[in-house]
Amino acid sequence: MSRFFATGSDSESEESSSADEITPKAPGATFKQSLLLSDDEEDTKRVVRSAKDKRFEELTNLIKTIRNAMKIRDMAKCLEEFEQLCRAFLKSKTIVDKEGVPPFYIRLLADLEDYLNQLWEDKEGKKKMNKNNAKALSTLRQKIRKYNRDYETEIAAYKENPQESADEEEEKEAEESASSSDSEEETGDDGVSAKAFLKKKPEAPPEASKFLKSAKGSGDESSSSSDDDDDEDWGSDSVDSGSESSDEGEGKSASLAVVFLKKTQGAEKSSEKKLGKKKKPKKKERLEEEAEEEGGEEVEGGWEKVKGGAPMVKEKPKMFAKGTEINVPVVVKKLNEILQARGKKGTDRAAQIELLHALANIAAENNLGQGIMVKIKFNIIASLYDYNPNLAAFMKPDMWKKCLDCIDELLDILFENNNIFIGENIAEDSESLIASDQPFRVRGCILTLVERMDEEFTKIMQNTDPHSQEYVDNLKDEGHVCGIIDRLLEYMENKGSTEEICRIYLRRIMHTYYKFDYKAHRRSLGLQGESKSEQDQEESEGEDSAVIMDRLCKFIYAKDRTDRIRTCAILCHIYHHALHSRWYQARDLMLMSHLQDNIQHADPPVQILYNRTMVQLGICAFRQGMIKDAHNALLDIQSSGRAKELLGQGLLMRNMQERNAEQEKIEKRRQVPFHMHINLELLECVYLVSAMLLEIPYMAAHEFDARRRMISKQFHHQLRVGERQPLLGPPESMREHVVAASKAMKMGDWRTCHSFIINEKMNSKVWDLFPETQRVREMLVRKIQEESLRTYLFTYSSVYDSISMGTLSEMFELEIATVHSIISKMIINEELMASLDQPTQTVVMHRTEPTSLQNMALQLAEKLGSLVENNERVFDLKQGVYGGYFNRDQKGGYQQNKSYNRDQKGGYQQNKGGYQRGGYRNQNHQNNY
Repeated sequence: MSRFFATGSDSESEESSSADEITPKAPGATFKQSLLLSDDEEDTKRVVRSAKDKRFEELTNLIKTIRNAMKIRDMAKCLEEFEQLCRAFLKSKTIVDKEGVPPFYIRLLADLEDYLNQLWEDKEGKKKMNKNNAKALSTLRQKIRKYNRDYETEIAAYKENPQESADEEEEKEAEESASSSDSEEETGDDGVSAKAFLKKKPEAPPEASKFLKSAKGSGDESSSSSDDDDDEDWGSDSVDSGSESSDEGEGKSASLAVVFLKKTQGAEKSSEKKLGKKKKPKKKERLEEEAEEEGGEEVEGGWEKVKGGAPMVKEKPKMFAKGTEINVPVVVKKLNEILQARGKKGTDRAAQIELLHALANIAAENNLGQGIMVKIKFNIIASLYDYNPNLAAFMKPDMWKKCLDCIDELLDILFENNNIFIGENIAEDSESLIASDQPFRVRGCILTLVERMDEEFTKIMQNTDPHSQEYVDNLKDEGHVCGIIDRLLEYMENKGSTEEICRIYLRRIMHTYYKFDYKAHRRSLGLQGESKSEQDQEESEGEDSAVIMDRLCKFIYAKDRTDRIRTCAILCHIYHHALHSRWYQARDLMLMSHLQDNIQHADPPVQILYNRTMVQLGICAFRQGMIKDAHNALLDIQSSGRAKELLGQGLLMRNMQERNAEQEKIEKRRQVPFHMHINLELLECVYLVSAMLLEIPYMAAHEFDARRRMISKQFHHQLRVGERQPLLGPPESMREHVVAASKAMKMGDWRTCHSFIINEKMNSKVWDLFPETQRVREMLVRKIQEESLRTYLFTYSSVYDSISMGTLSEMFELEIATVHSIISKMIINEELMASLDQPTQTVVMHRTEPTSLQNMALQLAEKLGSLVENNERVFDLKQGVYGGYFNRDQKGGYQQNKSYNRDQKGGYQQNKGGYQRGGYRNQNHQNNY
């Protein structure tokens, strides 16, 4: 039972603002009873707090949480706690109206707004934030700006003098806590308060003072007299305690002193804690004074002050003891000691790299030979790769530079010393590191290190913002990477196995295949450099990239034993051919390789490379005017609607729910760096224009055909989207331009179609991106003229009895020979029922075209036939047997005995005479476009 319930109190203050309250006790028997209580029960205090204290404590706790979240830049936590703080402040509205807005609340609002503005201006920091924090930052910034409008005057006053307002707040808090702690003590029977009683300052009993002096040691005297406020605080408690027990006898003085001393020490501790909180020095001078004051205590007690949780700087361990003879076995032993810590938890990887560098310097100073240097370099490079334990993380710029330099140094050593043999098959026991007549033998694989370096370079490019200057700076390192690969290639050609040569050749190919060789292109066109220096540079240039690719790929075709390297080499070779407009070589290599038959069994990176190659092949065919080949090559990629994902150029948001976080990380690692991307808008434009040149004439030729098939679903979708638009304005996007051009071509208006396809906007978006821009434009104009002529003849042939080829030549601005060729092909393929009158140069139309009524009758016959077929099948399923008018053939179809025979295409042909479906438009014709 606590002392609070031991004796009843005369009165309780309901309006108290103090945190501690103890009821006074009558002297006498109650005091004896209190001496029998345990320490825990004696320290228990009943806490009575006012509504103001409760509300303000809730606010201060939330503010502390917000400030902690600000320190670690956790914006999501800041936003969540700020919303709770606003709700808590709204609950405290009645108290705030009475007392005013607390200064600590204004201070938080001002600090938080400044902090958010600072974060918002830090562009680099915002890029490094995760998605949740970035979103929370923008939301919280808007909320705080809106919220602070109600407190503009208070925030302005705080910002004018933040130090004074902070000091005033501390003084106010100190006064409130002091006054509340004093005023909350209940008055005695005589009506005198504890505060008034303190002013009298009566002397303490001599026994208690003597006991106090003896109880406190010499070490405590200095600390007890350090501050006047402390003396007053615990002195007041001693006076109270003495006054309560003043009527006790001298025989009880010892027990009184024990109780008094305990209370004094407790009061002293609590007052020290309060003062420590209230009087936290904020300036550097105060901190320095405190450090000086505590200097003596550190010496006496043996304690050591640690600042702010920062780890203590330890001296670097010495590599070798003084006087140790440094030789190869000693260095190898030390190297193994350093490597034993590799991969263990708590190992400082940066320090490990520094130790290895120091060991390399010691080995170089003592001339221990190049064998041990090669071994140490191998381990330094491996430690640099291990610096990031996370596979998805990329190397920091300083580590990347060190890695390139170390590999260069290692290659220098290997080129300078032909007597060093390295390999993965050399066991550590059989290594020969000591300089002697025998050649050095070192365990390690330089090819693996270079391959890992190449992968790290790809990761750096994947994780850099492609639209920043940093990406351009990182891309400049590709020259250094290619230089290292070339040096290793030269080394491997002399000392490597066939398998290793194939691997390094593939690395060289992967850095070459996607680059357009402008210098070779200029030489092929017979152009020379504008200045003398450019001409000299072109003459001094080595072999063309085509020659390099041909040499490297053919070696892999002949020597490689793994399907994957050969597949990658073939795809890169095709890509390079297609990029440089060598259409026939690229097409033949693709058809001979038969990769399209089993590419679905390859791993995802190879499939991405295959998709990129097919797309480049389609674009090459388009540049050469092979419209149908271009459409066929691009059909699979474009019809899926996932071109971006299939080419490894980004992930689609709509598929995010189908994959978990681990799968997303794996797919991000497969992405192609930005400088290797294929322009998706150019790709879509090439596909839609190819589809337009194929689909529009086909639609005109099969206008009344119920079984007309679609060549391109995506193109038809774009046409339907254009037709659904309520208001047709001038085209804006690339798709709208193609749709408008298609409508013009359908009417046979080639000039309007040409103006929509080739104009300044389309040139800047698409056509100027091709190497031979003018040639592509000329090819497009020619194709538009020819296909518009075919569409015109299909659409309006029923209107003409005959038409002059000279008229058609003028209408479409084509040579008469070209018009003659196009019409002849249409007649041969039975697309156009006409004949050529050579003397008059006219096309005479044959009236074998069915009228619109006959067309409708044929369509009706086809639909009725399919209806009867379906009906009979349903009847057969129910009854099992039927006969009579129809007989079932072996293939499961139905043939009419007398009237019509069903042909393979699903049309109907009359046996004896009349119209033959497919006669005036043969569906089995071979298109030559």
